[in-house]
This record gives sequence, structure tokens and C-alpha cells, in this order.
Amino acid sequence: MSGFRYGFHHGGISVPDLDAAVEWYGSVLGFSLERRFEIPTIPAQVAMIANGDLRIELFEVPGAAPLPDERRIPDRDVHTHGVKHVAFVAPDVPALVEELKGRGADIVWLKVMPHGTACFIRDLAGNLIEFVQGPVPAGGAGSL
Repeated sequence: MSGFRYGFHHGGISVPDLDAAVEWYGSVLGFSLERRFEIPTIPAQVAMIANGDLRIELFEVPGAAPLPDERRIPDRDVHTHGVKHVAFVAPDVPALVEELKGRGADIVWLKVMPHGTACFIRDLAGNLIEFVQGPVPAGGAGSL
């Protein structure tokens, strides 16, 4: 396909407690609240959070089912079709893991593999977040 250009806008994550999630993403990953709004047709309370050019849309939906246990483990989650996780790039993932541990993050694992270094953490609802090691694009990355 030629002629189509696009960039990443945001990922969406469902959480059981919007206020707690906004606080967690702020204190652990350095995101700040951009805006809150309601989507009555779902119905959902929504928060758009940002860290630099990175955006995550958090949804709190009354009566939503909790994340199943198998979706909380990276190597098991891929056995279910659908969106798996959000991933961010960081220049030094092992150092980032140490920083995140100090902030109380639930570290799933850190792996140095032939194809690259990565870690997975879980947010306060068990949703998976990956960090991969690599160069951070100029002007397009957040920071802790």
C-alpha cells in the first residue's frame, strides 16, 4: 500500500477503578491526565492520559468482567486472539526495571534474548505493558 501515512495515536485499556488507574499510571509510569469524559453509549467513564507524545485511553465500565488470569501472563495471553498489550521503547530496559521496582511496579519478567531485551509489567488491574530496548525516537517518547 502506498500513499497511506499514519502514526500511533493511543492504546485503550479497561480498568476497574479509573481514579486509581490515573494515579498508578502517573506515579509508576509518569503519565499525566489530559482530559476526562463520559461515553454514555457504552456507558463508560474515560480518561486520556499522556506522557510526551504517548497516549493511553483508560475506560471504567460498570459491571465489566475482570481480566482472566491467563491474560495476565505474557506467554499465555498470546494463546487468546485479540490485542495483547501496549509496548514502549526505552534505551536501557534493565535500568528501567530497577526504577520501576522502586515505584512498586509488578514486574512479570525481564529477559535478555538474542532478538532483544524486553520486560513486562502489570498495571494495577493486571493489564500487560511491555518495554523493549532500543533508540527512543526524537520528540516522540515519554519519560518517567
